[in-house]
Amino acid sequence: MKRRAFLAALAGALAAGCTATGPTRSLTIAAGEPQGFYLAFGRLLAAQINSAEPWLQCTAVETTASLANIDLLRTGKADLALVLADAARAADSAQPPFTTSVDLRALGRVYENYLQLVVLNDSPYTKLSDLDGHSISLGATGSGASLTGDRIIAAAGISPRVQHLPLADAVSALSARAIDALLWSGGVPTPALATLDSAVGIRLLPLDGVLPALRSRHGLLYEQLPVPSGGYRYVHQVPTIGVANLLVSLPTLPDNVAAAIVDVLIDRAGQLVPQEAIGTQFLDIQTLIGTADLPLHPGAAAAYRRHHG
Repeated sequence: MKRRAFLAALAGALAAGCTATGPTRSLTIAAGEPQGFYLAFGRLLAAQINSAEPWLQCTAVETTASLANIDLLRTGKADLALVLADAARAADSAQPPFTTSVDLRALGRVYENYLQLVVLNDSPYTKLSDLDGHSISLGATGSGASLTGDRIIAAAGISPRVQHLPLADAVSALSARAIDALLWSGGVPTPALATLDSAVGIRLLPLDGVLPALRSRHGLLYEQLPVPSGGYRYVHQVPTIGVANLLVSLPTLPDNVAAAIVDVLIDRAGQLVPQEAIGTQFLDIQTLIGTADLPLHPGAAAAYRRHHG
């Protein structure tokens, strides 16, 4: 009798901690800044993973984005990270600011970022070169925009006075005219920028002029994209630069976890679109597997083959 009771209790304990897919485990997604696209997407993804896969307990956390996210992966403080493709390649190949290689695997290319070089609508600046010698925030320290921004400035051959401010601080500084411009990488419209646009009006400066130099120096990670009309009042098809955003992990992420996440990306794509997604190429199967030369995680690759052959 005692043996039967023990076995029943053991079975109950195992059932509470396991599913047909495996034992329950927590997952942390290193996402991005408040009011940004990364964090909005990360929270939607975490919610859909929790709904579709109860054995996974997923949380998206605020960060300063790409570079910081890679560091959180490397140190074991996150399981998944949203990372710009250029930052991922720099980490993988130990290019600055990385001094050693970080071995990353992609679970999917989840959306396209728009680099947005923002000035006030009444400012005198109309092109990137106008900012030579002027004050500009190139994204928060640890952000992907800080890496891409440094590359853009070098490609343009200009020497602005560079600061690295979080988005909220950069928006406040631009509104107060304490800086002349800010660079942001994210969806259109970004809520913090839309709020500034409603209050005082903003414009985006075209960035297509530096694209040839960027691609010559850093490869085909960058592409020309028009910022779609309708995101901000005074912005109409401004040519800018697009950079893919990847969902990445370390190779040690279990295959079944990677596969379960891909299932959510594919099966619940319609529930993973933040409001600030105007014009964004989003969760199409053809773009999901276009991970800018970063290898797919084996579990993710198996899931894509299962879905689409």
